[in-house]
Amino acid sequence: MPSVAAFYEFVLKGRKRLGYRVQMDTTTTNVAETDAELPGALLELQNHGVPLKHASLVLLRVENNGFTYIDTHDYVALDDDRVGVRFFFPNRTVVGTVITELSNDSLRANFRDLRTSFRHETDKHPAGGVIELPRVPMNRSAHYKVLAALERVPGITGEPGPPILEGDIKDGRIAETQSRIGTPKRIIALVSFLSVLVVAQLVVFLRSNSGAPLDCTTGHLTVYGSTAFKPIVEEAADAYGDLCPGASFDFAMEGSGEGVSTLDDRGRAGTAGEVLAFSDGRKADGMPALIGRPISFFLFALVANPDAGVRDLSLAQIKDIYAGKVTNWNQVGGADRPIRLITRHRGSGTRAAFKARVLGDVTEAPPTVDVCPRGADAKAFICEVGDTEKVLDTVASTAGALGYSEAGAASGEKGVITVRIDDQPPTVKEADAHLYPFWETEYAYTIGEPAARSLGASFLRFLTTQVGSDILRSRGLRPCPELANPARCQPA
Repeated sequence: MPSVAAFYEFVLKGRKRLGYRVQMDTTTTNVAETDAELPGALLELQNHGVPLKHASLVLLRVENNGFTYIDTHDYVALDDDRVGVRFFFPNRTVVGTVITELSNDSLRANFRDLRTSFRHETDKHPAGGVIELPRVPMNRSAHYKVLAALERVPGITGEPGPPILEGDIKDGRIAETQSRIGTPKRIIALVSFLSVLVVAQLVVFLRSNSGAPLDCTTGHLTVYGSTAFKPIVEEAADAYGDLCPGASFDFAMEGSGEGVSTLDDRGRAGTAGEVLAFSDGRKADGMPALIGRPISFFLFALVANPDAGVRDLSLAQIKDIYAGKVTNWNQVGGADRPIRLITRHRGSGTRAAFKARVLGDVTEAPPTVDVCPRGADAKAFICEVGDTEKVLDTVASTAGALGYSEAGAASGEKGVITVRIDDQPPTVKEADAHLYPFWETEYAYTIGEPAARSLGASFLRFLTTQVGSDILRSRGLRPCPELANPARCQPA
């Protein structure tokens, strides 16, 4: 019966769940000055200079309490509507909002478009304020909190009503979750036991019907290749190590071209051992012993120092900049400041993707300095750096700088902004619609076919079909097995 219950709960009723809790709804006179969670957020809301006479504070928690990942297209909304969930506050108007807690910092980029509105009274509902939350992609157990300052609508008597949720999830539901205080321990123990039993039954069911069963291999694996893909591989390796304590990893990831060449050299010398190399795009010719597997659809982004004054560039403008025809941001509608290009060394997979997908047949202007100058005094220049982290750090600390990196790393980096290309953001949706051009297929290379029970083979299965695939999705990517054409792993 537990397996039947699990089937009903997660298949018939839908596995996608979005929950919300009203963790606080009180007047400002009831908020203790020593409240440790909210002082910074309260100050931010109060600094707007709005005179609040009958103010109240509401703290909302929105969470993915379902069984699977929620993507932007899972929200019931029109394609051009960026709003996924709305909270309506009868008889109150919203005067300030702030995000107070994120379960993962990668969620932060979704809240650049946090909006509020007001609805006038009609025959069907009273007047009130609305908080419009974006369509936030969320892993299982991910959550965020919204703190709102509200003011009672003039002329209203009595206590305002509670927040009303407006929104829905495809093949799932949005429901209010309540904390229950004082539940008997025996009830908790019984529910916990039944929950464990249901989950165990479900895991057995999934494992028996999965083409990629959970496996655990011991040993030591050395990983070479893409610096853009390195943070993802490191996170996946940590997760694998938690499941398989007998497995260990070394990372010597200094670039796609260098990593694949090192792997090929080790194969020719007969000193391979357990090794992998990840590459942004296909290997170069002349390495017949290396076998590649498409792992992920990988997005890249242009990044600029904010004082450049641009947030969108056309393909033609980008080509002119990298060809050396445009050297000041005011030539493309930005600030009167020289353009400083921070590029990657030759052999970089990110640079190869930029050349192939964005520049095309345009010849890049050569570097003009050996070391990237810092500060605002330097004139226009072009310099090269060795990895993704150095690109982002140099762009953030150099006035007028422009570079490119892995899109997920760029979205979470302070001091840089992501530049749209032809008004299109770096998302899977836009790339899959052939609107955003800067992407590549991430490949994993091995020396010949690895043994089925080797650590390398096990880790690649883990990365593409198990917990590693959740890590890829959390960074805005897609595992190749989930795409329409997994063998080619490119937009439809």
